[in-house]
Amino acid sequence: MSNIVEVMNVTKSYQRGDLVVPVLDGLSLNVPEGQFLALMGPSGSGKSTLLNLIAGIDHPTSGTIQVAGTPVTGLSDSQLARWRADHVGFIFQFYNLMPVLTAFENVALPLHLTGMSKERRNQQVRNVLNLVGLDDRMDHYPNQLSGGQQQRVAIARAIATDPKIIVADEPTGDLDRASAEEIMTLLGRLNSEMGKTIIMVTHDPMAADRATVQRHLDKGRLE
Repeated sequence: MSNIVEVMNVTKSYQRGDLVVPVLDGLSLNVPEGQFLALMGPSGSGKSTLLNLIAGIDHPTSGTIQVAGTPVTGLSDSQLARWRADHVGFIFQFYNLMPVLTAFENVALPLHLTGMSKERRNQQVRNVLNLVGLDDRMDHYPNQLSGGQQQRVAIARAIATDPKIIVADEPTGDLDRASAEEIMTLLGRLNSEMGKTIIMVTHDPMAADRATVQRHLDKGRLE
């Protein structure tokens, strides 16, 4: 199976005044298409930084990253924004839903960038909300939903554009154990039944156990 993500000898440092803070140190990583990868490690090990680089949110200091056949390290910010909209679905710890929009409207947001007709867009929103088990909550606002339901809305939004890769940053970090189990079961289905490649950062060993592969970072290096 071909690699959908290729990270090659990547370094990342941040400038804080006169101080250079290294985060990633010559890191290389291949992720085959269809893999469910959990990235683990202590705080400050570079997990979220690596996730952001793969997703095209940040730029490496050196090295190259190729995702879904695109050398993302060579794209401008505007090109990256367009590429992310087409290829990457994002799931965050705190959901990042718009509080003034219903579940339906939140999921529809990324589809407004695709040029879909309104009829097709609305059908796609209904399809993914049904997939995550929230077809009866589509007219509810985020404050009318539990944490687990809000995260399912966020997952529906992430998959609405049928992205090639899903990146999840601590997707169960704000949930109770029962809700966390539901979210991990859903992510497992997206991987096993729909073939989605998932790269997940987590501190939770039980969440990591749901992935097919676990990798550990420490001080900017993969162990």
